[in-house]
Amino acid sequence: VQAGGVQMIDLKEGYKVWTKRFGNSPIKVLLLHGGPAGTHEYMECFESFFPQANIEFYQYDQLGSYYSDQPTDSSLWTIERFVEEVEQVRVALGLDKDNFFLLGQSWGGILAMEYALKYQDNMKGLIISNMTADFPKYAAYNNKLREQLPQAIIDTLVYYESRGDYQNQRYLELMFDAFYRKHICRLEEWPEPVDRSFGHFNMDVYTYMQGPSEFVPGGILKDWTVWDRLKELTVPTLTVGAKYDSMNPEEMEEMSK
Repeated sequence: VQAGGVQMIDLKEGYKVWTKRFGNSPIKVLLLHGGPAGTHEYMECFESFFPQANIEFYQYDQLGSYYSDQPTDSSLWTIERFVEEVEQVRVALGLDKDNFFLLGQSWGGILAMEYALKYQDNMKGLIISNMTADFPKYAAYNNKLREQLPQAIIDTLVYYESRGDYQNQRYLELMFDAFYRKHICRLEEWPEPVDRSFGHFNMDVYTYMQGPSEFVPGGILKDWTVWDRLKELTVPTLTVGAKYDSMNPEEMEEMSK
């Protein structure tokens, strides 16, 4: 372990992933960030409330993300391999069924559900934040939110999408102002760690898995679902949704039941 709680964990694939421990408590939470291939940085906010609740937690950048190794081998970007990566991280950090809670947000929620479906015997609890158990449901709800945008904005988005010009500055600005500010972060001024996290996305991995844009899910995740398998989860589970979220809050509630 390096200074400040940082631990680089060796994976069996020959790469390293970055983790950082905060606090010292019998309750231990591993955070799984969104993306795919976002970073832990937007989750720095946990530093302001978990320690006060006497919760020990671990920030962690998944393989391909900014603080960890970023190989270019696309065969690594599968849910199954990421599940095994989380298991390797759990073992390396010494977390077990008596103390280990897994909190996954957005894509991290997909990973958390898949991990729990295979390894729930190693866990004490699961938290699924801002992620439905069905990617087509998520895409449909996102589309519904998009249809509420002014027609001129929709037309402009379609213009760039039809040309595959997803990194065009105008397209990105529209996504940010019309969608992200409503459904990702509603604060007038975005916290610096959130901006930093967005600036550090690995777009190659994101595009391969999620698709070229929030509105155009076309990656390997596009048909993903574990909706009918939720009943297999016996570990205590909390689902977290929100009124303005890009995940349907009614679906989050349905999942919880």
